[in-house]
This record gives sequence, structure tokens and C-alpha cells, in this order.
Amino acid sequence: MSAPDYTPPMRALQDRFETRRLADKIAEHVFHEELKEDEADLITNAMFFFMATTDAYGRPQCSYKGGPRGFVKVIGPAELVFPLYEGNGLYLSAGNIADKSRVGLLFIDFEAQKRTRVNGVADLIDDHPALVDTAAAQLGVRVRITDIHPNCLRNVHKMQFVETSSYTPKSDDQDVEKAPWGESFRDVLPAHMRPAHLR
Repeated sequence: MSAPDYTPPMRALQDRFETRRLADKIAEHVFHEELKEDEADLITNAMFFFMATTDAYGRPQCSYKGGPRGFVKVIGPAELVFPLYEGNGLYLSAGNIADKSRVGLLFIDFEAQKRTRVNGVADLIDDHPALVDTAAAQLGVRVRITDIHPNCLRNVHKMQFVETSSYTPKSDDQDVEKAPWGESFRDVLPAHMRPAHLR
């Protein structure tokens, strides 16, 4: 993001709180378009991130994406890929990517109290060499990075990892535990989403 990319409302607030010159300097010296080594490390070691998308009507979606450590792959200085695992069947984020393509990703390491924001243009992919070890993925997402916003640690609470979710894919030869859908969904669940008690 460069200074001209700030919208008029952003500028109005910067002027109100006397941060216009600060915002210009941050845009010039802090925002960038290619991942630095520490940012790539944060991303490739992540076990989760948050993804923001919008639909055709401008309505936002913010979703949590989790997986085994390393499920997000950096495949270039300004490009990354990650799998989309089976979810609730709504495909809100995936549908928004197919429609509008713009995404905002937030990576946080609560133990190290680090975070960075990555914005880019995304597309859905059926396969990619970097996703070869994620057989549980239904689709992949490739993101071409447009801008990176590193953030300070302020207000990033220090937390400790306890254990991986039982629903997280672990390897190609292991079945992923199915979501605990209730009896009322039996008649609409496709076979591949049914937990054992509904088969």
C-alpha cells in the first residue's frame, strides 16, 4: 500500500488524530510486497490463520483456517498456497474467492507474540505440487501477494499451545475424524461427511 491508496475516510481519521505523516511513513517504509525471511517462517510454521473475504454483495466473511504445522506453503517471495479441508459444506470463503478473489490473511504466533497481515489475489486450484502431502484437502488456494503489513506485538496476548484438534488431518494414510453432525442432518449429509453414528 502506498500513501495514495489510503481512502478519504482513512485520511479524515488520520487528520483528526494527527497521524497522516506517520501513515505516509509506514506506507513508504513498513508495507512491502515480498515476504521477508521471518515472515515466511511465521507463515510456514503456522497451525492456523484467519482469512477475510467478501461476496458479490460486499458482505464480509472472516473464517478460521487450521491444519497441521506447515499446511501453508510459501512457494515464492510473493506467493503461497494452502489446502481447504472439509468444513460445514457452505463454501462461503471458497465461493467468495471464486467470485471476488481478494483475500486478507492474518497470521498470529501467540507463543512468540508475533503477527503479520498478508493481502492478495487468490484463486482456487485442484492440485499443486506443494499440496501433494495434503490428501485430505478438497481444494487448494493460491494467493498472489499484493501487500504485507507487519504488526507490532501490542495487544497480542501470550498463549501456549496445548494440543492439535482431533479433526486435523495428520497424514495421507489416516482417516480424518468427521464433524459431530446431529441426527437432524442425516438426510442431507453426503456420504463423505457422515460420522460413524449416521452411516
